[in-house]
Amino acid sequence: MPPPERFLGTGVYALYYTGGNPTYSRYKELNRLSYDFPIYVGKAVPEGWRQSRTSDSKTTQSTELYRRLREHSRSIIAGDGLNIADFSCRFVIFEKEGSDMIGSIEAALIKLNQPLWNSCVDGFGNHDPGKGRYGQARSDWDVIHAGRVWAERLNGIPNAKNDVVARIDNHLKRFK
Repeated sequence: MPPPERFLGTGVYALYYTGGNPTYSRYKELNRLSYDFPIYVGKAVPEGWRQSRTSDSKTTQSTELYRRLREHSRSIIAGDGLNIADFSCRFVIFEKEGSDMIGSIEAALIKLNQPLWNSCVDGFGNHDPGKGRYGQARSDWDVIHAGRVWAERLNGIPNAKNDVVARIDNHLKRFK
């Protein structure tokens, strides 16, 4: 993480953890032989996708997938208790009409795999909310992995770290 070379495309991706952070030790065990249990699943869609203004084509192709993976890498690097070397990613690029399925495929993968950072620990994929919106609370992800500069500006009342860790423990017990 991130991929070493810039590339074109949009699509769906999964992040896998195999490191030594005790909170995520279950992922290290589960992914020991193969990457079968993502800690996060995400999407990178073509520009204008939400407004149905465009589908991915040769003329609209971007580096959106690569950019998204680099953005996640920066969050991991900034996050307390995480090491970027402990993460790997897999992704699928969708072109032309296939790019219209990106959102549905992401949702199906999240439902099927129940990745921790999608279903239990909210906030990993968040962006800086911007000036005038710093009254909200830090996300659960930022509570347990402090370090993103913009998250430190949020001054709402976040969930307690012990509560977030307890939910993580309960969530990971589901994986046999």
